[in-house]
Amino acid sequence: MKVLMINGSPRKGGNTSKALEEMEKVFAAQGIDCETVQIGAMAVKGCLACGYCAKNGKCVTDDIVNELSVKFSQADGLVVASPVYYASANGTLISCLDRLFYSSKFDMTMKVGASVVCARRGGCSATFDELNKYFTISGMPVASSRYWNSIHGGAKGDALQDEEGLQTMRILAANMAFLMKSIALGKEKYGMPAKEDKVFTNFIR
Repeated sequence: MKVLMINGSPRKGGNTSKALEEMEKVFAAQGIDCETVQIGAMAVKGCLACGYCAKNGKCVTDDIVNELSVKFSQADGLVVASPVYYASANGTLISCLDRLFYSSKFDMTMKVGASVVCARRGGCSATFDELNKYFTISGMPVASSRYWNSIHGGAKGDALQDEEGLQTMRILAANMAFLMKSIALGKEKYGMPAKEDKVFTNFIR
């Protein structure tokens, strides 16, 4: 099994990285491969609403988003992590996720999602809610922990002093591993849920 982790922080070795490293230890102990890609300092454009992906199966802007799409398609789970900026996720990460989820045409159903947020003080809950919406619109079960998936720290390494936050990360990873394995067994025994044709409506017709 494999988990893809997207780190939206521009700070290498920062507190968001420390949270993901705590999860990586649990995944390794569970025999789950894990790849972390840090995109926070990359120049990632927002969606151009050009419609290219609908015809070609990938984004017209050929950057890290198309690379992540391939990795995501091969993964059983996705972890998205961000520092908190004005009670919101890093703008680079949001641009990446908007394009990744919209332009990727593989079926994301039953891939397990988890979001992780890091702040000095406030804004974690709003950011956590923002990131979870990508999973819940894509048929992805959302992994949870014993608390909202947040960790706290300002200066580099401060998160290592947040014992409750670190425990939250470990429990999140363990729960995510269990959920992925359970879904794999469920697929073998019961198959995937039946698909319905998509229905699109709007408010003007």
